[in-house]
Amino acid sequence: MIDTPYISVAVALPVQKAYAYGLPEQFRSACSPGVRVLVPFGRKRVTGYILSGRKSCGGFTIKNILDVLDDHPLFPESEIPFFQWISDYYLHPLGEVIKSALPSGLESHDESCLFVTEKGRAAFIDKMLTPGEEEIIEFVQKRDPAKLKQLFKTSRNPSVHALVRRMEKQDLVTVSYVLKKDGATTRTEKFILFQKEPEPTLPMSKKREKLLMLVKQKKEMSLTSLKAVIPTAPSLVKPLSDAGFIKIIQRQVFRDPLGDPVEPDTPPVLTPEQTAVVKQVQNVSDNGFSAFLLTGITGSGKTEVYMRLVLDVIEKGKKAIVLVPEIALISQTERRFRARFGERIAVIHSSLSKGELLDQWRKIALNKVDIVIGARSAVFAPFENIGIIVADEEHDTSYKQETGLRYNARDLAVVRGKLNQCPVLLGSATPSLQSYQNVVLKRFEELKLESRINRNPLPEITLVDLKKYKDGRPDQRIITPELSKAIRQCLDKGDQALIFLNRRGFATFPVCRDCGKALTCRFCDITMTLHKGHNEYRCHLCGYGRPVDTACPECKSKKIRPLGFGTEKVESMLKERFPDARIARMDQDSTSKKGAVIKILKTIRNRTVDIVVGTQMLAKGHDFPSITLVGVICADLSLSLPDFRAGERTFQLLAQVAGRAGRGETPGKVIMQTYNPDHFIIEASRKQDFLEFFQNEAPFRKALMYPPFSRMTQLKIFGSNAGKVKEYAETVAKILRDLLENEGTFRGGVQILGPAEAPIQKISSQFRWQILVKSPSSSLVNRLVKSTLAHPEVKPKSDVGLSVDVDPYFLM
Repeated sequence: MIDTPYISVAVALPVQKAYAYGLPEQFRSACSPGVRVLVPFGRKRVTGYILSGRKSCGGFTIKNILDVLDDHPLFPESEIPFFQWISDYYLHPLGEVIKSALPSGLESHDESCLFVTEKGRAAFIDKMLTPGEEEIIEFVQKRDPAKLKQLFKTSRNPSVHALVRRMEKQDLVTVSYVLKKDGATTRTEKFILFQKEPEPTLPMSKKREKLLMLVKQKKEMSLTSLKAVIPTAPSLVKPLSDAGFIKIIQRQVFRDPLGDPVEPDTPPVLTPEQTAVVKQVQNVSDNGFSAFLLTGITGSGKTEVYMRLVLDVIEKGKKAIVLVPEIALISQTERRFRARFGERIAVIHSSLSKGELLDQWRKIALNKVDIVIGARSAVFAPFENIGIIVADEEHDTSYKQETGLRYNARDLAVVRGKLNQCPVLLGSATPSLQSYQNVVLKRFEELKLESRINRNPLPEITLVDLKKYKDGRPDQRIITPELSKAIRQCLDKGDQALIFLNRRGFATFPVCRDCGKALTCRFCDITMTLHKGHNEYRCHLCGYGRPVDTACPECKSKKIRPLGFGTEKVESMLKERFPDARIARMDQDSTSKKGAVIKILKTIRNRTVDIVVGTQMLAKGHDFPSITLVGVICADLSLSLPDFRAGERTFQLLAQVAGRAGRGETPGKVIMQTYNPDHFIIEASRKQDFLEFFQNEAPFRKALMYPPFSRMTQLKIFGSNAGKVKEYAETVAKILRDLLENEGTFRGGVQILGPAEAPIQKISSQFRWQILVKSPSSSLVNRLVKSTLAHPEVKPKSDVGLSVDVDPYFLM
């Protein structure tokens, strides 16, 4: 409760500071930090988040809040410094940081909507309008309300803005604000409570007698559970309630996104290595913040270590956050934690519906759970008394958000642990260079698990040189005789095989046979990919599709040759070569529907599939004891990308996918096909030796001053006009260099690279340029970029956009 006359509010708009609002007496008992309020902002009404109370308004004229939108705080007051840190570091407005942290759909704001006047209707009926005006009236009459933004987006009339203004002046239409309510709401359900017995002499149907008997036995029942026994229950409860025999109440219920019930497990005996790691963390857990990096080979039992440490903090009355990079991994982790800890677990990830996500968030905020398991957004879970934060597979790029607030959840886990004075444990068999450099600099403490739980050795990895087959049959360059023979042996033993290729689709380079031009996307600078299952060519950046019988845009020939290959083609070839095998494919295309990921993982776990073909979704963290063979179709795919992290990602991906083999009783085998068997990254992957990789890669990074030996911020400039984008990029770069040259506070090793066209020059009809700013000092880069954004010449433009990516991962 806030008892001050004013409050400080962060609004969900691109503005940097918080604003003061008056707090009328009638709202004070319902207001506290973390509660949403509806506030006037300019001529609109928007959502705001209460940060604190204020005793004065600094002599300014203050507007009052209009409404309180929550019955309890959506985040604790202790989380506000965390949001402020994120806003400062990632150069992102505080209100939009909080909006990004909360479940989607929790935002009320005014939208400009178009309405037809009486004069407009009459003119439309009497055919007194131009074709353009008729089109706008028809658009409005088909929608209620008709959003102005939607009209401008869908209309093909280039003068639509001016036309709407003219029609408004002529009183044919009117533009008004309409309040858009929350897209996600809580769910309520009717519950039936027993009140009293009916008189014995009172005549009553058998169904009503049965209903009363059931409710009396249970004392209360939901209407849904009553319907399962008596289908006509909804029509029976009203007269019984009117007679006073039962009482009907509405109660909030939580939607359950968890999977099938799981059997409770018995904690296994820890290995000596696991015991030592658990004790090391427990010894400092009460001393405040500590950061640990848990390294070790695949299959060494990191998850059991996490569970023991989580149990320890829960027994002390504290909470735990467990981050996993992929939604596909959440199912496995959630099942293991539920088997150990029961139902006091919440899950947070983007595959949940808005309602499910809101329910999970409310359960956390209302202190109904002890553990949160989720993808990157789970780092914002509204816990107050955090005992430990775990980030599994900490190296994974999925922890980096690439739109809106471009945060890295792994880094934020460390920041939140520091602010909450609790241990943070990052785990990976293939740690990121950034985290391992923190070990070298003594910022993190390294913990090691150097042997597999079942004492089995790491899988035997065989390199197959694809250059041997450059003149052979095309199918031999995809599935070599060595891999084909290994798959047959695996199937004959009744084991499972995983075939890995980090490229989806059937043919990835369609080319016209007549003119030689590649079939490219209309809106992006990349070639399209043939997807045979959908019978179309598809762009993997914007989703644009062309029918499979499309003609060449250059010469109109229908002779398109599908070159290249992806997971869909590999699946097709395996079905031809091994007709007796049950084959499944797991990639972004086959898992786009809700529940598809869990369904495929179940088939692997239940051994109803023999060969699974997959992309990187299958490469990380999964524990499939029956997979004894892993085949890597082409180990070099990502090695030559124009990105300084290409080698690191390749090593991590290869070492991780190789680690899926031999996790059960049977030793594993890996066939790795490559054109560069002598490359140090391929060799380090074959040995599963991270230290060898680090010692070879780190000197290159240091010589070129790339992370982790510098801090980097990327300025992305984009727009639909190529000339204006280039001009604006050059203006921003000039201001950066002028500030660097003229202000002594920025001197100290800051480098500005660019402006330059992005490697992928156009995505979704947006031309793209970029500027990189790097320095050993993150604060120098931050202040320089912040000063640049505040410069009058870098103010927002309607036709050119500028976004800031601190610690960027995607440089394409």
